[in-house]
Amino acid sequence: MSKHIYPLLIAQFLSAFADNAILFTVIALVMQSAQPAGWYIPAMQSVFLIAFVVLAPWVGTFADSHAKSRVLIIANLIKAAGASLLLLKVEPLIAYCLVGVGAALYSPAKYGILPELAGHDGLVKANSWIEGSTILAILTGMVVGAKVADYSINWALSGTVVLFLISAATTLFLPARVSRAPVTGSKILLFYREVRSFLTSPRSRFAVLGASLFWAAAACVRVIIIAWAPLVLLSHNASDIANLTLFLAIGIIVGSALVPHLIPLEHLRRARIPAYAMAAMIMGLSFTQDLWSARVVLLLMGTAGGMFIVPINAALQELGQQSIGSGGAVAMQNFFQNAAMLLSVGSYTLAASQQVGPIAALLGLGGLLFAATFWVVLRLPDSAVATSRQ
Repeated sequence: MSKHIYPLLIAQFLSAFADNAILFTVIALVMQSAQPAGWYIPAMQSVFLIAFVVLAPWVGTFADSHAKSRVLIIANLIKAAGASLLLLKVEPLIAYCLVGVGAALYSPAKYGILPELAGHDGLVKANSWIEGSTILAILTGMVVGAKVADYSINWALSGTVVLFLISAATTLFLPARVSRAPVTGSKILLFYREVRSFLTSPRSRFAVLGASLFWAAAACVRVIIIAWAPLVLLSHNASDIANLTLFLAIGIIVGSALVPHLIPLEHLRRARIPAYAMAAMIMGLSFTQDLWSARVVLLLMGTAGGMFIVPINAALQELGQQSIGSGGAVAMQNFFQNAAMLLSVGSYTLAASQQVGPIAALLGLGGLLFAATFWVVLRLPDSAVATSRQ
């Protein structure tokens, strides 16, 4: 792999660290205020995700028709602007939406640049490193962000602005290559044609739908835990919830490290096994009654999730580079997975308003993930054909 993978890892770590520090800073802000936390935190999650869905037709083609390293800089500056608005006491729903715009632009450039740096043989390994560093950033960002926010919201937000700027500066060490010529015409029509073209392959459909299932479940688990932890474990501040989620993040790091040896691109169908295990762990969390049992279940859940999502991402990037462009493929993935996340979080919010408790929600979510994975795998070919031939 190219030596440029290292500055990408550093830049991605800093940006993801700041992303999660902001999230738990907002959670702390809501928990310390008179805002109705029952609906406000899911709303915060939703406004962040909306940017990925609305901007999907534009961000992928923008990343593919410009140097992805420079797109990463622009995206970090947008995130820094959103964090600055939070610091200036602008309505959090508006400011956090701007952070989501930066994240929507950042994602296709981050994943789209990997095939340019790693090539076919190193792509799963590069994804493993990226996912591992991302989850390490989530792990440290949410814990440090929550602790600093419990002490001072302003200090936490100021730190995230600085980190976004450092991440942008680090990205200057990446090569500035343009993979495709700029496209003309309606980006919405182009996006529609790209979606139709890309989803003709069973492996492509499995990659897109599989990633959507993972992130929908992950987003819903994160929101449910905010209600579940105070009810079952009597946790009542952002730091307690962050410390609990820490074990989920550690598990994803473990799964990301194990998966290159277990699920190569040529055997993508194997990804169904950790998906089923993740569903079982989500349901298992509803039966836990003490802190350490919850930590163990979250660790196993994260390990299964890491083993599921890493080969899915690698397959999507390579298939995208061979067809509609890696940036376009990631933007399309973001569209589907964030629409799925909006649906899952919205469904939980509706269920909570109808007095459905977090324990019943975990059981329902795990069952739905198991059934949806079974349905998606039915449409994946049995033969272990190399990805490059699909």
